[in-house]
Amino acid sequence: MSTDERDAPSSGRFEGREHVLPVRIYYEDTDFTGVVYHANYLRFFERGRSDALRAAGVSHTALLEGDRPTAFTIVRMEIDFRRPARIDDALEVRTLYEQIRGPRLFIRQHIRRGEETICEAVVEAACIDLLGRPTRPSQLLLTKLAPLFS
Repeated sequence: MSTDERDAPSSGRFEGREHVLPVRIYYEDTDFTGVVYHANYLRFFERGRSDALRAAGVSHTALLEGDRPTAFTIVRMEIDFRRPARIDDALEVRTLYEQIRGPRLFIRQHIRRGEETICEAVVEAACIDLLGRPTRPSQLLLTKLAPLFS
């Protein structure tokens, strides 16, 4: 392992088809009561989706630099807040890419503290080109994500 690899931040791990990303709650994530501010869960979910792609071998940079530059936009997100997370909590963002239909990706996510579910999300993302138009996923994306849909 090179020094660069040892110093690189973790992009989590897969447990079967589900990606697990450890997240620590810092002071900056909380409101004045020490509870995680609700909008920060969106950031944790985004990190989970991005790091799941990275761990599967797909980087946002590679998608943008491909033959058909591709990015993502979130078109729908449904969130259920179950329990509050607090400063210093060690959480796991769990991400499951469920399916791809046309340009759309369907993803389920939840954040846990131990066995306790803190927050859950159902996400619909769309692949878009550089002009913001829906486009089919690149072959790179389809190939790398294929094992996650088995």
